[in-house]
Amino acid sequence: MSNIFDYLDWRGDLTLDQSPFNAVDNLILSCISYIRFEGIVPNSTVAVSITKAFARFSALPEEEQKLRLRVDEDGHLLRKLAQSRRFSDMGLCLYDDQLDPILEKQFCGLTILTGDGLAFIAYRGTDNTLVGWKEDFNMSFKTCVPSQTEAAEYLKHAAGSLGAIRLRVGGHSKGGNLAVYAGIHCGAYLNRIEAIYSNDGPGFPAEVLEISSYQAVSGRICTFVPQTSIVGMLLEHAEDYTVVHSKQIGIAQHDPYSWEILGPDFVCLESVTAGCRFMDETVKVWVDDMSPEEREQFIDTFYDILSVTQAQTVSDLAHFSLKNARAIKQTLENTDPETKKMMTEAISKLLDAAKDSFHTLLPHKKASE
Repeated sequence: MSNIFDYLDWRGDLTLDQSPFNAVDNLILSCISYIRFEGIVPNSTVAVSITKAFARFSALPEEEQKLRLRVDEDGHLLRKLAQSRRFSDMGLCLYDDQLDPILEKQFCGLTILTGDGLAFIAYRGTDNTLVGWKEDFNMSFKTCVPSQTEAAEYLKHAAGSLGAIRLRVGGHSKGGNLAVYAGIHCGAYLNRIEAIYSNDGPGFPAEVLEISSYQAVSGRICTFVPQTSIVGMLLEHAEDYTVVHSKQIGIAQHDPYSWEILGPDFVCLESVTAGCRFMDETVKVWVDDMSPEEREQFIDTFYDILSVTQAQTVSDLAHFSLKNARAIKQTLENTDPETKKMMTEAISKLLDAAKDSFHTLLPHKKASE
């Protein structure tokens, strides 16, 4: 089976006039928002073609190029796009990249002028920073986190700056959540949105799905999840979703480069796996069994424990030293008894939720075998 790169090899020579914008194009444009384009793409409506952006990126020292990529595949993707008729002349503009540890905010928005009379607003998903992951966890007890507010403001600013052009909005992982949130909260610009794409993006607290603006836009939300989705099944979704086959297993299916493609579309399945349903049910039961205050305390404590290692990225945690182990041990020993008790009870609730989910889903599994 093929992936994004095979799609570009087979169909990259077809312009949008010859083959209209599709779901795979959405995933590709969502992926390039992960590249750090500081100094390459301006935060204005002066657009830089993908070809020129690639040339500027390639002129950077090799070490700096690596620092600007989430994974090597993102750099390979940019090169392939610059070489394709379909994407090379698309314009990149309004690049806005923010990381604020104090506000616990990780945000990036990128506007792509696709050349078919529309613009694609792409939101970056969770990057490698601990701040970015902390903000994701904050979604479990907050109805709004800073990057969501920023996403709505970015969409309104982009829409206002681009004139009457119609819009597509999308992102991968947290970027998909931001795309939906921005669509819900873009006010008068809602009518200019043609489609919103969430590529394995988490959902929202149930109360968000009840507001009138969500109901107004829900028919334009296109949600895609892999067969063993974990990230995309978090929290609540009211819209339908399409299950995409991934060649990876488990959490690795979150990788967009593992999603399989046939022609101009994804390879789709009828439903997610039993393992996905198990994880979804377990997490939902666990979260529902804790108050928002308990969730906040658990997440803040866990983040504080990781912070004593002075790690700033998830990759930094991989370089675990004896010094870090001692720092974590000391932090745990200094934690007050009430917090220790809360952490123990939260973990116990997670185990209980897993057992309950197993028994609940077991009959379904047997019936499907």
